[in-house]
Amino acid sequence: MTLNEAAGQVRGADREAMRQAVERWSRVAKPLDSLGILEKDLVRIAGIQRRAFISLEEKWIAVMCADNGIVEEGVTQTGQEVTASVAERMGRNASCVCLMAARAGAHVMPVDVGIASRETIPGVLDRKIRRGTANFLKGPAMSREEAAAAAECGIDAARILADRGCRLAGAGEMGIGNTTTSSALISVFLNLSPREAAGRGAGLSDEGYGKKVRVIEEGIRMHRPDPSDPLGVLAAVGGLDLAALAGFYIGCAARRIPVVLDGLITGAAALAAVRLCPPVREYLLASHVSAEPAGRRVLEALGLRAAIDAGMCLGEGCGAAAMFPLLDMAAEVYGKMETFAQMQVKPYERYEKEDGEAKGI
Repeated sequence: MTLNEAAGQVRGADREAMRQAVERWSRVAKPLDSLGILEKDLVRIAGIQRRAFISLEEKWIAVMCADNGIVEEGVTQTGQEVTASVAERMGRNASCVCLMAARAGAHVMPVDVGIASRETIPGVLDRKIRRGTANFLKGPAMSREEAAAAAECGIDAARILADRGCRLAGAGEMGIGNTTTSSALISVFLNLSPREAAGRGAGLSDEGYGKKVRVIEEGIRMHRPDPSDPLGVLAAVGGLDLAALAGFYIGCAARRIPVVLDGLITGAAALAAVRLCPPVREYLLASHVSAEPAGRRVLEALGLRAAIDAGMCLGEGCGAAAMFPLLDMAAEVYGKMETFAQMQVKPYERYEKEDGEAKGI
């Protein structure tokens, strides 16, 4: 399925199902809104699945893996060989996200959209567009056609998960140098300076961080990417993993699958996806607030609130894996808890605070 075809299939969430979910929460015998963000997330999932009683039974995390030519500029502590090494561990269910997902009762599907190595990695879905992007200080990271092809790999990954019965998806990535590319996207899409958008990634020194900021500044100055052309931004200063994630969100939305974001990098890709297809915003859930400095700004731009604020910045989709059990527990209360009527107890009432925000009493 092409990018345009998938985007054309995305519809907004079902408002009636969401209304029914809000009503269900109001009847559950507990203080109103007492599960906070988790209640709002389940209401959103009801709207996505188009029914008040939701299913979270089959959970998958898609991890888009690709290398980035900008590593040549010394913006990372490690070399590109680490991308293939971690992907190999994902292929045998031994990486961080695989261990966390297994504990959460979820599966992981790693996808190679641009790892620099020539070899096919056992257990990793081979959708390689090219062997890593180019150094965006020497030209565009990739062609527009390659960015679109990577997005369509993400759309196909969503199809594969839908065919496997996935009812709740998570998003992850693996690619040395992708905090630089994602920070470049955030800088462009949110009109932030590179210093505001970029963090230290996997532990850069002061010198390394300064170099990273200067690289992003120079890349944006050179290419002048237009934020109203998200595919062009991805091609100029982005990465194959980011383009694939953007397509994955659109593909999941086309198949009515909610997607839990991880941290900064998956959030940067979501900014691109929402600009490519605005209704996709309604299909996204936030897991945690990234420790990277722009983490909160990205979630605010997407209109999302995260349930977890634990200083995480591991990547791979680990935030989604950590979020799944919280959603499962909230769904147990939502689906199985007795109502006030069943308990023969007077329900809580709402009142309006002076600022107009509804609160339970």
